[in-house]
Amino acid sequence: METRIDINKIDMYYPSNIYNATTLKQQLFSLLKLEKKKKELKDVHALKGLDLHIKAGERVGVIGRNGSGKSTLLKTIAGVYPVENGNVEVNGQIMALFDLVLGFDLESTGRENIMYRGLLLGAHPDEIRAKTQEIIDFSGLGDFIDYPIKSYSSGMLIRLAFSVSTSLTGQILLLDEVIAAGDIGFKKKAEKRMMNLIDEAEIMVFVTHDLKMAEDICNRVVLLDRGVLLDDGNPQEVIAHYKKIMEEESNG
Repeated sequence: METRIDINKIDMYYPSNIYNATTLKQQLFSLLKLEKKKKELKDVHALKGLDLHIKAGERVGVIGRNGSGKSTLLKTIAGVYPVENGNVEVNGQIMALFDLVLGFDLESTGRENIMYRGLLLGAHPDEIRAKTQEIIDFSGLGDFIDYPIKSYSSGMLIRLAFSVSTSLTGQILLLDEVIAAGDIGFKKKAEKRMMNLIDEAEIMVFVTHDLKMAEDICNRVVLLDRGVLLDDGNPQEVIAHYKKIMEEESNG
């Protein structure tokens, strides 16, 4: 079957209990009337009747203001978030490049965390073991790979996370912004690897605020606003539409 993503009129909500949970401190302050009782918040309707179909060969940029549902869409495609109505059908192996340090354990070594992160990404243990030395070499961590990652600098941690996450392959690449991968020495080879991944993927869905990059590497752009798909098509035309909306709002 052809690699494709079919999103059919989906609704996705963030349940209100996430926001309405109160801490013991908040409850105590409320009882002592030191703080007003927390206002009950409603469910957030993050994606509204969204209909989107992506086929092999497409490089789709997803743009829009903060809170428009861009990252939510990406995680819905990845199966992280369930939908309330409609359905999401994905035919192809997903490679998701967001939340790179998800699955890491600070008390464990870098080597152990290669296995943890790889398993979380859906790889077989044998596949991870076969790639471990390649991951270590690419990260440039050397002997530090056998130290607990709680001793790592932030740059070392992102280098390890990037090296693990990009060592696996997938037909569908889901990318949330361009990854800032450590120091200058590491950045060049990280950028080269990212471009290779983009070239090799059958489908790419790229969430970004960088409109120039969306225009350069995508052959299709979709514009989201408050969970609604406003525009979909030629990158230059959709980006121009978005700029016009933002300009009108700033002038109005």
